[in-house]
Amino acid sequence: MASSKDKKKGGSKKKGVDYYEVAEVDFPRAARPSRLQAKYVKEIVPALKEKLGFKNVMNVPRLTSITVNSMTGDAVGTPKVLDAVAGEMAVITGQKPILTRAKKSIAGFKLREGMPLGARVTLRGKRMYEFMDRLVNVALPRVRDFSGVNPKALDGRGNYTLGLKDQMVFPEIDFDKIEKSRGMSITFVTTAKDNESARVLLGELGMPFKK
Repeated sequence: MASSKDKKKGGSKKKGVDYYEVAEVDFPRAARPSRLQAKYVKEIVPALKEKLGFKNVMNVPRLTSITVNSMTGDAVGTPKVLDAVAGEMAVITGQKPILTRAKKSIAGFKLREGMPLGARVTLRGKRMYEFMDRLVNVALPRVRDFSGVNPKALDGRGNYTLGLKDQMVFPEIDFDKIEKSRGMSITFVTTAKDNESARVLLGELGMPFKK
């Protein structure tokens, strides 16, 4: 029988956010890593070590957050539009969004500083991996004439942003309830130190870069 010290040690692992050390832990069902999260630990980390030449597993780049952002000019003077944008984003991401607001006033557009213009969600942990999994395996293949995403849209600091023109590529969205197509930007933040490391990481996670 395990000692109380062993139980305490095991329990602390289950609550941790660093999944390098917990691949073999028997998680409670609700706390188990997602399919892609578990794949990252068991398969992608070893692959990245070999491809990028890292000896220490802690130096292997990882995805830290995904931010989904949607802005709409229709929100000016029409508050109900924001309800639709926020509601759609909550359905897509599984997380309640926060409103994004104008940073300055623009008289010509009847825009005042602080006026809400859109919604944003920042995903981490299990929800982040679940969203990534659905995006690359379900949503992106539904884009009309899809041939891959731009491999050059990296910022030199390990981050990547792609744009979607239509929220209806996500199957969670009910087509009959949509009044208007709205685009969104999705930013992937990683610990990679350069574009190539970030590209390899995202590619291993399933990002379908153009050849």
